[in-house]
Amino acid sequence: MEKKLRVGILGATGMVGQRFITLLADHPWFEIVLVAASGRSAGKSYAEAVEGRWKMDVECPAFVKDLPVLDMANVEEIAAQVDFVFCAVNMKKDEIKAIEEAYAKAEVPVVSNNSANRWTEDVPMVVPEINPEHLEVIEAQKKRLGTKRGFIVVKPNCSIQSYTPALTALREFGPKVVVATTYQAISGAGKTFKEWPEMEGNLIPYIGGEEEKSEKEPLRLWGKVEGGKIVPSKEMTIDCQCLRVPVLNGHTAAVFVKFEKKPTKEQIIEKWRNFKGVPQELNLPSAPKQFIQYLEEDDRPQVALDVNYENGMGVSMGRLREDIEGGMFDYKFVGLSHNTLRGAAGGAVLIAELLAAKNYITAK
Repeated sequence: MEKKLRVGILGATGMVGQRFITLLADHPWFEIVLVAASGRSAGKSYAEAVEGRWKMDVECPAFVKDLPVLDMANVEEIAAQVDFVFCAVNMKKDEIKAIEEAYAKAEVPVVSNNSANRWTEDVPMVVPEINPEHLEVIEAQKKRLGTKRGFIVVKPNCSIQSYTPALTALREFGPKVVVATTYQAISGAGKTFKEWPEMEGNLIPYIGGEEEKSEKEPLRLWGKVEGGKIVPSKEMTIDCQCLRVPVLNGHTAAVFVKFEKKPTKEQIIEKWRNFKGVPQELNLPSAPKQFIQYLEEDDRPQVALDVNYENGMGVSMGRLREDIEGGMFDYKFVGLSHNTLRGAAGGAVLIAELLAAKNYITAK
């Protein structure tokens, strides 16, 4: 790319916003030109706004420290300075929908980490290796919004990355019933152990809204574009429980699957290891070389050893076993993904790279 695209980050002071900043510090295609947040932070330098609140394990990049934090409510002011924005705001869903649509109508493409528009029928929810074809619905969205270059694209919930890629690689065998339990890191709630000390040595067997997202969002990823909207798949039933566990980064899933056509264990591993998509074909900057790895050891994947596989953009599978004799399922396995990289900011950056490669995002 000859000239870097100018990007703004909405919600730049939060955990996901901070992750965007660390990922984009030396990005070959994108350049952060502004940071924005709520009116509470507006007018401060970025360094002042995150003082005592910096949650990353690397230092805040020097280039962003002196940037003034803009009020993200000033849509026209920000729209005039950027080619597109990442959205990682922490607001009520109706407020998020309103601000994302306002930027789109101001002719600014929005790549969102938020859930507010995940079920808007003409807004693609994308994992680039799984459903890049859903981007075609953008044209219908533009017609609805009355825009020429403005639109919204969202990434799915962080929890589903730990098992949905694995199921996608096996769709030819017809997975019909899936039961998954996810063990989700505290950074998924935007917290560190310093901020949430009661999570140390603890487990909470409920995360509001996560089970519904985990059960329904994969079906939307596997859906079809029909009549300018995305129609979710009905090819399988997914049943989930979601637990919060004392881990900083990394969502783990224990998964049981019943297939229409039962594959062999060797076939499953081969499909996982060879699974790739458009990001790998296009060699996008943030794309993992190998999306899914399978680990043979009985005690893998482990958060401590495997969460940063492929710079946190790959997913790890292990413990693939046939179900017990007479059991309800064919196979069971364990998956692991990095929830703030592949599952949040990194996944959104990969979407933006795909959008740029396909000329949905261009320089003004």
